[in-house]
Amino acid sequence: MNITLLCFDCGKKRIGAAVGQTITATASELEIIKSINGKPDWESISRLIKEWSPDRLVVGKPLQLDGSRQEMTDIAERFSRQLEGRYHLPVDLIEEQLSSYEARRELKSTRELDAVAARLILETWLSENN
Repeated sequence: MNITLLCFDCGKKRIGAAVGQTITATASELEIIKSINGKPDWESISRLIKEWSPDRLVVGKPLQLDGSRQEMTDIAERFSRQLEGRYHLPVDLIEEQLSSYEARRELKSTRELDAVAARLILETWLSENN
């Protein structure tokens, strides 16, 4: 059974979005959604959910290298609870240490960084859950 997933890399100013599915275990970056005054652009997120009809959502959970929490951990957890409450879809939080670092290495620029980081997070989820 094929499952469609939307993944979000949540930041204070931007949220990277990626889509993937389990039948081929592939993911693609979609876009970068701006946060306004620290609040996600729910209209853009709703548009993506309507467009892709995901079965499940994935959110990157940033931790320090030693596995301890950081400020962004709380922000990502709150965002995942908001997604679940708004869209009534299951949400998986997945550790995403170094995803932005890996995205930066892959891209050699920061323009599409958040969307690439979301794709990398989703690829990790797919490899762990397929």
